[in-house]
Amino acid sequence: MNNKRQIWIIVLILFVGSMIGTLFGDLIAFILPDGVVKQFFLQSTNFSLSNFFGDDDYIFLNLGAIGIVFGLKIKLNFTSIIGFSVSYYFLRYFR
Repeated sequence: MNNKRQIWIIVLILFVGSMIGTLFGDLIAFILPDGVVKQFFLQSTNFSLSNFFGDDDYIFLNLGAIGIVFGLKIKLNFTSIIGFSVSYYFLRYFR
């Protein structure tokens, strides 16, 4: 019996874990009063295509008759890393 998972299932589970972690962090930041702890949960680092290709968060490819827009933006904070780690742990635990 082959127990290997498909790569798209692994990526999907890690992505969902990261999204749940980010939502959890935003919920905690909404509940907490102003202070250092709230700032810790709200502080995030954004990675986007603008870091590589200019000022916009997207790339526009004009092909004359059609135009294609490519965009990617990743918001990374403490709870998204925790969510990613928990989902990775579940992937390792439930082989």
